[in-house]
Amino acid sequence: MDPDKDVEIAVEDGLLTVRAERTEETKEKHRTEFRYGTFARSVRLPAGAQDDEATAEYEDGVLTITVPVPTPKAGTRTIPVRRT
Repeated sequence: MDPDKDVEIAVEDGLLTVRAERTEETKEKHRTEFRYGTFARSVRLPAGAQDDEATAEYEDGVLTITVPVPTPKAGTRTIPVRRT
């Protein structure tokens, strides 16, 4: 699979969509074989995901998609007591 030609990654309205299509043709003396298949998955991104900073890497047959999500601030905060 060639990620440049066969894989499409899109982010729209907080939804990450990955589509891929594989086609392969084998020709021998008296026969020809075709193998093909499509794949599509959509994942809702968490609130606050920075979809404009999403990256994708393909290495050794593994596609890694990274979308930064800021660390949420805790609802409570511990205040240290100072001695004077």
